[in-house]
Amino acid sequence: MATLTAPAPSQRLDRGLVTLGIVVVLGAIMSIIDATAVNVATRTLADDFGASITSVQWVLTGYMLGLAAVIPVTGWATERFGARRVWITALLLFLGGSALSGLAWSMPALIAFRVGQGIGGGMIIPVAQTILAQAAGPSRMGRVMGFIGLPMLLGSVAGPIVGGLIISTAGWRWIFLVNLPLGVIAVLAALRLLPRSEPRPASLDVRGLLLLCAGVTLFVYGTTEAGRPGGLDAPRTWTILGTAAVLIALYVLHARRGEALIDIALFRHRGFTAAAVTNVVVAIALFGVLVLLPLYWQVVRGHGPLATGLLLAPQALGAAVAMPLAGRLTDRLGAGVVVPTGVVLGLLGTAAYTQIHADTPVTLLAAALFVIGLGLGATIMPSMAAAYQALPPALIPRATSAINTLQRMGASVGTTALAVILQHEITVQAPGLGGSALAPLPDATRIAVAPHLAAAFGHAFWIALVIGALAVIPALLLPRGDAGRPTSG
Repeated sequence: MATLTAPAPSQRLDRGLVTLGIVVVLGAIMSIIDATAVNVATRTLADDFGASITSVQWVLTGYMLGLAAVIPVTGWATERFGARRVWITALLLFLGGSALSGLAWSMPALIAFRVGQGIGGGMIIPVAQTILAQAAGPSRMGRVMGFIGLPMLLGSVAGPIVGGLIISTAGWRWIFLVNLPLGVIAVLAALRLLPRSEPRPASLDVRGLLLLCAGVTLFVYGTTEAGRPGGLDAPRTWTILGTAAVLIALYVLHARRGEALIDIALFRHRGFTAAAVTNVVVAIALFGVLVLLPLYWQVVRGHGPLATGLLLAPQALGAAVAMPLAGRLTDRLGAGVVVPTGVVLGLLGTAAYTQIHADTPVTLLAAALFVIGLGLGATIMPSMAAAYQALPPALIPRATSAINTLQRMGASVGTTALAVILQHEITVQAPGLGGSALAPLPDATRIAVAPHLAAAFGHAFWIALVIGALAVIPALLLPRGDAGRPTSG
């Protein structure tokens, strides 16, 4: 299988590994900022193209479908063509989609170009993880994952802020066009600094490709539809989800018979399985909370996109404090010590939001969000590091595909579940508003119903808290110390 032609890793983060990390982060953070920045542009796009909000939502959905479709095949492509080639190809696809999206002349054209952008973006994160995991080795996995995790989290927080600034100054097209100079720098840096990879002849599992990529794409699409008002009651939604379940089940049966696109034999490694389950549960809870937090500030408190982005900044600050320490502790003590601690911290911060009111002090909410950030910093990347520490380097490319596919599915479930729960709670707490409460309300109406809306958000945060608590179980099964690490590469 494909391995990078890098020297055997030492125990410290040497200059070469840090340089490698900077090159990889430069490309990855671009895609993350773009994905989150577009979220604040939906109303602007609707006005500019004269389209409905439902149509504009396809700008977001199209990107997610392109991303979901390509993730499962990334591991095979990395083996077959080498990580360096796939990384540069992913960047070029993302840049091409960005340029075309910025020049889009109609809503259908923008949606189509966003799908292409998503195909490039879907490969960027898994390949970045493969490059760094293979270069770092098990003994430095926690630190290197923390090294790349912080800029990625900062990018997700900065996205709405950047998007708000660009829309208010240069116009929505520059949300996409600003990627071009950054992307060119990332490509040039990769051409010069990334070590060359050694491709390995690897046959493409065509049947597995059709089953798994179609199944995951339909699953993401089905959960997206389920999250829309009334979508959960639509027979079409359940038909899509049922078809997705059948395709994924058929893939599992197919994969048991031999070499497949994603090798389910990976789950025979206890450390990998515990890490994968932890990542899925955390993704469900995390992305569910990420739906609730900005909506609370916008719907209940009446803040705009830019102010909302700034109010979410304490989460990034908490992660900035936790990630470097968590990475070092993961390498020394094992993820089985660090990740459960992170989960508990995240639960403590989320618990504060279950008591939320329309006038809860901003300082209290900021402090709770900082604690959530501490928890995330000690959970996401350490559990990812544990998944790779449990495997020999040759299995890492397909392991990254497996982990990222499961994370994408978990994120879709979390986003949909909390959106549906919030919609339901709003209909209970504020009858007559329904889904319209999530649209901008006149100040007088918003102030009048704010206590009821806040109660709906509080109940939804309770569900997020319960889901997050489930992550404690697999987190306690993660390896401690050197347990679970391969003895050889």
